Amino acid sequence: MTSSPSVFVDDGSSDKLLSHLMGLDRYQLEDFKLCVQSPQLLPENVQKISWANLKAISPTNLLCLLKEHLSVRQIWDVTLRIFEHMKLTSLCEQMRAEMNEMAQVWGPQDPNQEEPEMLEEETAHRRRYREKMRMKILVLWDNIPWPDDHIYLHSTVEQEHRLLRSLLCPNRTGAQPLPIVLEGLAGVGKTTLAMKVMLHWAEGILFQHQFSYVFYISCHKVGEIVNTTFAGLLSRDWPDSQVPIEEFRSHPERLLFVIDGFEETTVSSNLYESPPCTDWYQQLPLARILLHLLRKELVPTATLLITTRDYGNLDLKNLLVNPCFVVVSGFTEGDREEYFIKFFGDLDKANKILNRIRKMETLFDSCSAPLVCWTVCSSLKWQTASNPSFRLATQTTTSIYAYFFCSLFATAEVSLSDQSLPEQWRALCCLAAEGMWFSNFTFAKEVMEQGHLEASFIDSLLRLNILRKVSDCEECISFTHQGFQAFLGAMFYVLWGTRGSLGGPPKHQEMRVLLNDAFANTNFYWHQMALFFFGLLNTDLARELEDTLRCEMSPRVMDELLDWAEGLEKYDAVSVHFEFLQFFQCLCETQDENFIRQILNHLLEADLDIHGYQHLQVSSFCLKHCQNLRKLRLSVSGPMLEMKLTSTSETLETGVGDFRKHQWEDICSVFCNGNMRELDLSNSKLNTSSMKELCYKLRNPRCKLQKLTCKSMSPVKILKELVIVLHGNHKLTHLDLSSNNLGITVSKMIFRTLRHSACNLKYLCLEKCNLLAAHCEDLALLLISTQGMTRLCLGINQLQDDGVKLLCASLTHPECVLERLVLWSCQLGAPSCRYLSDALLQNKSLTHLNLRKNNLGDEGVKFLCEALSRPDCNLQNLNLSDCSFTVEGCRELTDALKYNHNVKILDVGKNDVQDDGVRELCRILKCPSCALETLGLEKCNLTPDCCWPLSSILRSSKSLVNLNLLGNDLGPEGVNTLWTSLKKSTCKLRKLG
Repeated sequence: MTSSPSVFVDDGSSDKLLSHLMGLDRYQLEDFKLCVQSPQLLPENVQKISWANLKAISPTNLLCLLKEHLSVRQIWDVTLRIFEHMKLTSLCEQMRAEMNEMAQVWGPQDPNQEEPEMLEEETAHRRRYREKMRMKILVLWDNIPWPDDHIYLHSTVEQEHRLLRSLLCPNRTGAQPLPIVLEGLAGVGKTTLAMKVMLHWAEGILFQHQFSYVFYISCHKVGEIVNTTFAGLLSRDWPDSQVPIEEFRSHPERLLFVIDGFEETTVSSNLYESPPCTDWYQQLPLARILLHLLRKELVPTATLLITTRDYGNLDLKNLLVNPCFVVVSGFTEGDREEYFIKFFGDLDKANKILNRIRKMETLFDSCSAPLVCWTVCSSLKWQTASNPSFRLATQTTTSIYAYFFCSLFATAEVSLSDQSLPEQWRALCCLAAEGMWFSNFTFAKEVMEQGHLEASFIDSLLRLNILRKVSDCEECISFTHQGFQAFLGAMFYVLWGTRGSLGGPPKHQEMRVLLNDAFANTNFYWHQMALFFFGLLNTDLARELEDTLRCEMSPRVMDELLDWAEGLEKYDAVSVHFEFLQFFQCLCETQDENFIRQILNHLLEADLDIHGYQHLQVSSFCLKHCQNLRKLRLSVSGPMLEMKLTSTSETLETGVGDFRKHQWEDICSVFCNGNMRELDLSNSKLNTSSMKELCYKLRNPRCKLQKLTCKSMSPVKILKELVIVLHGNHKLTHLDLSSNNLGITVSKMIFRTLRHSACNLKYLCLEKCNLLAAHCEDLALLLISTQGMTRLCLGINQLQDDGVKLLCASLTHPECVLERLVLWSCQLGAPSCRYLSDALLQNKSLTHLNLRKNNLGDEGVKFLCEALSRPDCNLQNLNLSDCSFTVEGCRELTDALKYNHNVKILDVGKNDVQDDGVRELCRILKCPSCALETLGLEKCNLTPDCCWPLSSILRSSKSLVNLNLLGNDLGPEGVNTLWTSLKKSTCKLRKLG
């Protein structure tokens, strides 16, 4: 017969146990884990815990694991026995005293009987709490305003249940449960899921055997509570004053905290520096309590479920330990299709609209939020009904939102005069913009009063579902969807008036900051706000809004935007992150070709990654207007230009293919603007016809391209089309084909073409092209026939010694003018050095030689030094890092450099140079005639002993300005020795690594 289970009342036992375990140093903790493996120290019939589960576990997770096998009282007994075994006398005495104090609470217990997992018969106070939370969530639910014509999809309920079960399934590993973060766009259902977790638990549908208590914390209420305690926070929703805090503390692993809307919590930087807190009764600001809860300091073994609309929220990543981020995507594509079909009630009409909206990829993605679906459908339905000349093809994201607002106010009764409406719109849009700046999405009554928003205007907006009352915050209001706030925030910057939303700089300066931030930021809502801002510049759309909403637009915005665009000339796409595709999309939103042309006249370089149809569309439209563009990085990785066009019999597909072909032609037209100098096509996937079209444009007499980069192209065979560009091209001076498996056929075609007498190529990079010795014959011919080739990079190819032998035959030719040769990681050995040395004795143009990461050894270095020792050897830069030589190699280099005063840069890093090797090199550095300016000694197995000769050199050398000693264990003594010389006025060193 089983006894009636009772609650294990908290004595702080779990916290005390955890404190003892955390007090062990790492060696003691390792011993403790080994003892847990010992059957003599455990109760009988306890399943052995595997060492794999114990080995790397933290104290917190160790306690969780023990609770899976033992009752709390048994864990205390076992811990005491292990501490006695480890001879931790004082800790054992402390534990005995604590166990004596807790004996009365524990009562008599059979040592072989396991503690019950949890209540099977629910206590009255838990039933009351369940009922109160059920009623609270249902009230919140009922207060959420949904439009009358909104469509509900039943399939989403099943999806939610599956998601909830998969996220909060019981933890079977014994490890501390990972915090779960639900992230996604506004309106996709994160709060709905969070509320359903609470509701399903309260109704007894889900999680009954997993969680004894579930707590719901709404983050926008955090700011309302000044100071409280963690215990006080848990008491706020309790139905009476008898809050079982001790029960919560006794089984923290059975608690779930649902923290909803983290993006509305402001986490100041000094909060991160706050000391840990484990006291449930310490008075703190609620933001601090939330911080300690998220850090797993207050309830380490509880489960946390957090919702946020900021993707990859950095604050959360910094706070949580190993968080599990789950994207809530909202409506699937099938759900969106079903919604449109049900809303319009006409399959053909719905499909036509869907085909158009799919091409507006950003908007279609936004329709994963049900309210966005409703907004789009409502706007298009009203337009088709009220405008006989309605054209679906001309719709933009901004026009859909603008006509949505027009549809609401076309027939709405607003009890305000026409004179006061412009000021009310300005006040509302100012509130929206200010909220966007500060990530504030909930507005208190006093904030709206300060903004001079009239109650009658707010009531109208509430009736029209533009605003909604926040269900768990009295007299607070938010925009029904954040898209509405972004639209009205953008509208603020096109309305009449000069005052900014922040009360500081004027509106046009605030607008500049907004655009700079929006195009340098990956925040979706900033992008959306910028998109709406540009879209509202459309003259027809602005006039429609003025007439319907009775607001006043500013006539100066376009001029202010053109002033801002002048700054584009200063943008460096490499050093400054700028979202060019987002910028292009915003420009297209204006539908004003003349204005777009004026803006783009200031663009000198661009960086584009084209992934989909919309990217292709906006890029083609904008690039053809970039008449001053000088530098373009263009990566096409979507399927649009990768697959071969379908046959002409398939008219629909052919039409789409032809349209995309024309768009690609528009993109390629920018190469003929007369200003383009650099093009990077790396990581592009193109079909043959697209590559051929591009190459013909590059061959156009008006094309002035000088640098072409085509790394990692797919498929590689399209590089054959480059012969169109390369044949007799005297303008192209730089070509980089790295990271392409060229093969014999493609490489032969390219090398043969480059040998044309009119070719003026000076720089050729073929790193990681899977070249073999057999390819070097054609390369060798190229070095002779191309009069201007000064740089050749062949790194990461299996050229081996035979390949270098072929190249060196050309290096000795009087027609060869090569200055820089890169052969790093080419599987070279000592024989290559012999060939190179012979070549250097005859070649007077080669000044830079990179041989790093080849197994040259001391013998190879010795061969090279035969040439280096000649005063007429013109080599200035020699990289021998990671070439497997020793002190003997350094000795050879020192002897050679006695006679050669041309070498300025020498890198011998990642070789077994050791202190003796440094001493050898210091001998030559002492010579007044030594020209060495840079010496690389990274990871050379150096010790503090090498610092004395180096210190002497630093004081006396007239040439050495750069020294790399990274990755060597010089110790404090060695560093101090160097520092003493660095402080001397005679030291010429500028950079020490």
